[in-house]
Amino acid sequence: MEEKVFFKPNPRVAAILSFVFTGLGQIYNGQIKKGLTLMFLAGVSLIIFLVGAIFIGHAIITFFGSLPLLVWGIVLFLIGFIGIIILGIYNISDAYQTAEKICQQKETEVGHG
Repeated sequence: MEEKVFFKPNPRVAAILSFVFTGLGQIYNGQIKKGLTLMFLAGVSLIIFLVGAIFIGHAIITFFGSLPLLVWGIVLFLIGFIGIIILGIYNISDAYQTAEKICQQKETEVGHG
């Protein structure tokens, strides 16, 4: 008799890992490509956020000498911030729900196997 060994991810652990670092919960669940894609998108959002912050800081240091730079800074800052928030919420909820689905599928397979 051969006993099947399988990994059953814990949804709470997946959510916590995704909270700590974007994409880590997906990698824990076995979704490597999705996890790496989310990491990349979070990095892009962070860079946009930081560039916006640098533009705003430069505009403030120069006593608002360049109004277009300030406007671009605010726009980039907000786009990056919103991107980070949306990715974070999606990342955590997806990791939790995917882990739950995997657990349910494994329980069904064991029950029928």
